[in-house]
Parts: sequence; C-alpha cells; structure tokens
Amino acid sequence: QVQLVESGGGLVQAGGSLRLSCAASGRTFSSYGMGWFRQAPGKEREFVAAISRSGGSTYYADSVKGRFTISRDNTKSTVYLQMNSLKPEDTAVYYCSTGPYIATTQKGTYWGQGTQVTVSS
Repeated sequence: QVQLVESGGGLVQAGGSLRLSCAASGRTFSSYGMGWFRQAPGKEREFVAAISRSGGSTYYADSVKGRFTISRDNTKSTVYLQMNSLKPEDTAVYYCSTGPYIATTQKGTYWGQGTQVTVSS
C-alpha cells in the first residue's frame, strides 16, 4: 500500500505563492504517475495537475495552466505543486494522489489526507 502525506498549505494573499509537497512512503513510489486534486466547500473534487511516472510529461487543468507547476523528485519520493499567482478561487483542500492512468483518467487510486489552501482577496 502507498502512503501519501501532503504539506505546505496555508493562508496567502491573492497573487501570492505556495509550494505543496507530497511525501510517499514505501518502495513503489515510482510505480505510477502522480496527481494533485482539490475540493472546495460545496463543490466537487476536481483535477488540478498530474505528472507521469518518469516525470517527463505533465498535465494541467485549464484553470491553473500557466500558474501551477507539478514536479517530482524520485530520490526523495516526493511530488510538488508550485502555485503562483494564486486567486481566491484556488481556495480548497488539495489532495495528492497516485494510481494507474491518473493523467488520462484524472482519477486516483491512493490518496493523501489533504492540505488546506486559503487565498484571501
């Protein structure tokens, strides 16, 4: 079983930046691609970004293209989400996930506990 733990969330002003981290435990960190999802109160969970197993390909939701960057460091078993030019609409709980075909299906199999991101206007 894969264990995922997110960190780096917090309260920031609109236009600011945050860097989220997701640490994976176990010996199979590089088995699948990795993705970030978010869910705001009263809204459905939505896909944010994903990165392939090797890190060679990235995918983004239209709402975050040009502002967010996903990356991974397999030596540290960690995936990151650099979020710039944050907007109040980005406020949500952000979840790290992994699983087969996560980029194409935009659905995860394993999930972290989530980290809160709040962007003030």
